[in-house]
Amino acid sequence: MVADGLQVLFCGINPGLMTAVTGHHFAHPGNRFWPVLHRSGFTPRLLKPSEQRELLSYGLGITNVVPRATARADELTAEEYREGGRRLALKVARLRPRWLAVVGVTAYRAAFGDRKARVGPQQRLIGDSRVWVLPNPSGLNAHWTAATMAQEFGRLRLAAQT
Repeated sequence: MVADGLQVLFCGINPGLMTAVTGHHFAHPGNRFWPVLHRSGFTPRLLKPSEQRELLSYGLGITNVVPRATARADELTAEEYREGGRRLALKVARLRPRWLAVVGVTAYRAAFGDRKARVGPQQRLIGDSRVWVLPNPSGLNAHWTAATMAQEFGRLRLAAQT
């Protein structure tokens, strides 16, 4: 779900099992990506995972750090993250989105070797693309509510518009 010159390329950690079965990103019913995306103003209505192609018309896309599907992200190895970060950097340099938005600070730290990264805009550039780390929308992430996630996604949306 990518194209050249997107406003924002969202990057999940890896496909969950439901995504692997359906072929739709963030497909697990407990994942808050789609509601948060809408609540933050990125989409004019709540999209279903099966409607993911509509994101391209809004200048948005989705990819993953690691392609291997797992039940939980903690099943991934450090090497998978590092290799995923290398592949992601090549993809971003080729596609040139305005912003790369990695959903999950732990995944970003592992993929790019940046142990001190926090949620928000990063100093790192990949080519000309800016990088923003967003909270992981998984239902397993109890540190962030849908409302607080929507605020952070909204900060990115405003930055992407300027």
